[in-house]
Parts: sequence; structure tokens; C-alpha cells
Amino acid sequence: MFEALPEQGVPGEQVLGELRELRRADLPTHGGRLFAYVYDPALDGLDELAQAAYAISAHVNGLDPTAFPSLLAMENALVGAAAGLLGGDEETVGSVTSGGTESLILVVKAARDSRPELATPRLVIPSTAHAAFAKAAHYLRVALDVVPVGPDLRADPEAMAAAITVDTVLVAASAPSYAHGVVDPIPRLAAIAAERGVRFHVDACFGGWVLPYLQRLGAGLPPFDLSVPGVTSISVDLHKYAYAPKGVSILLHRTEELRLPQYFAFAGWPGYTMINPIVSSTRSGGPIAAAVATLRHIGDAGYLDLARHTREAVSALAAAVTETDGVRLFAPPETSVVCLATDPAVDIFVLADELAARGWHTQPQMSFGDLPATIHLTVTAAVAPTAKEFAADLAAAVTTTRDRGPAQLPGPMLEAAASLTPEMITPQLVAGLADGLGLGGGDFTRMAAVNSLLDAVPPALREALLTGFLSLLQRPGRSTE
Repeated sequence: MFEALPEQGVPGEQVLGELRELRRADLPTHGGRLFAYVYDPALDGLDELAQAAYAISAHVNGLDPTAFPSLLAMENALVGAAAGLLGGDEETVGSVTSGGTESLILVVKAARDSRPELATPRLVIPSTAHAAFAKAAHYLRVALDVVPVGPDLRADPEAMAAAITVDTVLVAASAPSYAHGVVDPIPRLAAIAAERGVRFHVDACFGGWVLPYLQRLGAGLPPFDLSVPGVTSISVDLHKYAYAPKGVSILLHRTEELRLPQYFAFAGWPGYTMINPIVSSTRSGGPIAAAVATLRHIGDAGYLDLARHTREAVSALAAAVTETDGVRLFAPPETSVVCLATDPAVDIFVLADELAARGWHTQPQMSFGDLPATIHLTVTAAVAPTAKEFAADLAAAVTTTRDRGPAQLPGPMLEAAASLTPEMITPQLVAGLADGLGLGGGDFTRMAAVNSLLDAVPPALREALLTGFLSLLQRPGRSTE
């Protein structure tokens, strides 16, 4: 049992040793074999530099820039760098946030609060837009209009236009979409929003820092940033392809007037007047300093090299998929994502397990509407040296998957799941399902049966089951051994 508050204090070296031991159970954050969650440039010394910079400003509070002007200088520098990379000009302003979700919540807030006369403000997004938009709409009580994408997996301009009403405060699209890595038709969508007098946001949180460099390398990607008329804001995460530590994101607005409704101010109490540009009040300067150190150390030329390595890795992985019977590319590998689907004889969730058993940690994606389940690979520069090894392991994993057959779920469990509704999900039911699926002991190495069950139920029930399971995990006193 790991205790955070022992009766007597523990020596520092012992504490560090315990933390290192806990980390041994985590997936590898370096080495080019984890295709989600972390972004690795494979640059010697970068971790140590970022950690040292983090320590310099870890105890500095970003709440008041007049008290800590160092953070104000660093934030303005980061915003300036993002604006320069993403088509901004001398009127572009921005904010540093903790991550893409916070950036999207804030852009929805700014749009909502720019139209205070509306009883029900509305947000229009394509069905491939990041789930953080749904979270923002939920938190901020904004109605969400989700528009199906076209057969090319991109936002459909005509369908998006039809969804805009007099109550629409924001239209958003992706560059690129997370699930498939394709870029929505930003110029057409932005023009439609501008004609209707509606703000238009580009969610480039995922790949926005690599797309400009891919364009410079001749990738042939469409315009997507603030250089496009009608784009009023754009977001980009520095802890993704800028390779800064978690968590730093940038939200840019075309003008200061567009940003002002993003702020929260309150003087109606006897304490200090609260003025926040972002969701957080108190926040550590550590991530901001680490991001500045990362950008300055890598530099523009360094990011171009990293994008080149990423592009080479994407090409190698895509070729491996194309040349392997039983799997196929589900979306064009035009950015930094390889998304693959399988033939009926190859269970995609078993395949994900088999790849993991060979050291390749991928991200299975459930079926959605007419779209089949897929496997998502986020490709970083660190993948380039290992990409050629993937082809042989993919072929072997497909062969083993065929031999194993589809994931087997107990018949009674499937029957019970078919009769469940979200309202019926209790902690006791979730605990029983976890035990029945072999998760009770904390072993998450074989997840095909779990993913197959989740894929078979409606999204609302899937949400309830996963919420219950996460709640089951997040209980104090549970053994970590």
C-alpha cells in the first residue's frame, strides 16, 4: 500500500525511489512505441532542460502578472511564437492554458458571452470534432449541434451551413481531427461562418504545431490558420507537437475585442478583485517556463527537422499497413496520424492486444454510426527509428489475431448488457463486470473483451460503464501492488 501521509516523515531519497518504482508500471513515454498520450521528440537532454526550467518557476503563481512579471513575459513570448507560426498579425492576442480542453472551453465561453441576449446559444461542430467541445457545451449550458461528416471524414460545408441558426454563437472544425488525422475544409467553413456573422474556431490543439512544418515540407495541406479570412480563433497544444511537458496550450484570437468575453472578473466580495483570462486562478509557472525552454532550445529549424522525421515515420507505418493482408488504412495519412481498420476475419481489439504484447501501444477507437472500429496511431518524431520494425510485428500480430479469433464474451454477460440502461449502472454492477472481465486485479494488458463489450453497447451506456469503472479505480486505500 502506498501512503501519501505517513505518521513520520520519510527520507527524500526513499520517497524518490518509491516514486520511481510506481512509474515502472506505466507505459513507456520514450522509445517510439507508444502511439497516444505522450509526445516524444527523442532529443537528448530535452527532458533535463525542461525539468530544470520547470523547477525555476514551479512556485511562481500566474494569478497576478504584476507580482510575477517573469511569467507575463514568458506567456507573451509563447503567444507571440504561436501567432507567428499560425498566421497571426500585430492584432493577434492569446492566452496560455493548461491544455486543449481548457482552450476549447474558453473559446466556447467567449462566444457564448459575446451574445448575452441569447437564451439558448448554440455551437455547431462536425461529428469528428474533439469530445472537449461536448464537455464545453455541457459545462457552459450551450446547445450542441453535431453535423455528420462526409464520406471523406471531413466536415461537410453544406451540412454545416444548414445547421447554423440565429442562435449559433460559434462554428468549429479541426486541423486535423484527432480520430483520423484529416484536415477539415477550413477556408470554405470559415467563409460560411463569416457570411452568417458567426465566430469560427479552428481546433488545432492536436496537430497545429506540426502542420505548418509539414506544409513547408511539401505535404500539400490546405490553409487552416488565422491567415484564412473568417477564422476568428485557433488553439494549439504545446505539450503535443511542440514537445513541451504537460500541460500547456495556446488559445489565439484574431483581435483583442474577440478575446474580452473570455475573461472572468468579480469584485462583489470583500477580498481581492478576481480577474482571470482562463479557467484557473492560481497556477504554477513551471509548465510555462518548461514550454519556453523547450521552444527556445529546439527552435524553428529543429521543429522542421522533427516534422521531417515524423513524416518519414508516418510513411513507413502507412506502408506497413498497406502491405499487410487483413488491415487497411481507414483515412489518408496526410498529417501525423495513421488510422487503420481490419477485415472481418481480424478482430481489431484482439489485434490491439497483440500489438501491445509485441511492445506497440496503440489506441483502439470504438465504432461510431456507420464508421467501424479503428486503431489510432499518433506518430511522433521518436517513431522514425523504430517504424521499420513495425511492419514485421504488424504482420505477426495479424496472423496471431486470425488464429485466436474474435474476443469471447460470456453469453450471459452479453444478454445482460443488452438489457441495461445508463440509469441501471451502479458501483456494485460495475465491480461485478470488472471481475468478470478479469480487471479486478488491475491487469489491463488484455483488453479485447472489454473493448468488444463497450463497442457493442450504445454510446450513452458506454459512457455510464466507463464512468463507473473509473470511479471504481479512483478510490483511496486500494492497493497499487
